[in-house]
Amino acid sequence: MTNEKSFAQAKEVWDERFRRKGFLFGEEPNQYLVSQAATLTKGRALLIADGEGRNSVWLAKQGFEVDAFDISSEAVAKAQAFAERSGVHVNYCCCEYRDFDWPLDYYDSVVGIFFQFASPAMRADLFQRLLQCLKPGGTVLIQGYTPKQLEFKTGGPGKLDHLYVESTVKEGFQGFDWLDFRLYEDELSEGEGHFGRSALLGAVGRKPISV
Repeated sequence: MTNEKSFAQAKEVWDERFRRKGFLFGEEPNQYLVSQAATLTKGRALLIADGEGRNSVWLAKQGFEVDAFDISSEAVAKAQAFAERSGVHVNYCCCEYRDFDWPLDYYDSVVGIFFQFASPAMRADLFQRLLQCLKPGGTVLIQGYTPKQLEFKTGGPGKLDHLYVESTVKEGFQGFDWLDFRLYEDELSEGEGHFGRSALLGAVGRKPISV
């Protein structure tokens, strides 16, 4: 019951944030995604907690067959309109992560940009679902905030255990070949939601054939 209540509360919060005019995180794609797109395995891509569609629409423009989901119906409605306006097709689903289908060995790439709504236990469960749906040889791309972000206060959940350290990702995706892995600082300009000096983790890993 607690989880059901927390997801309902999260949906209400995000619906309210996305209900405002304009795009909370802007219409341009995440710059780490753009910089690493060439390392992703082409084909079917899944974007989790995709918000208003800035990243899913951009990947669809690059020739990926894209599925995406978000808990907010307000965000998904904006994303669908954005995709139509951009002349691309994305398969959107409005759901929380436990209700997504997670088909086995289905996606060539999975992308998670700032999906830091998850507690450590929830994140471990989510990582296992990502592993399940990613094909052997497929790629995962993750961008998130590190603990130093609590000093910058320019975006993110403001909860230490929701932020990423290196072991968070490497232990969640054991055996992956890391094509890029960095802890760094950068100036973000992603709408009003992510703006200013930020402490970041960026990672792209390839799932081993044997997993």
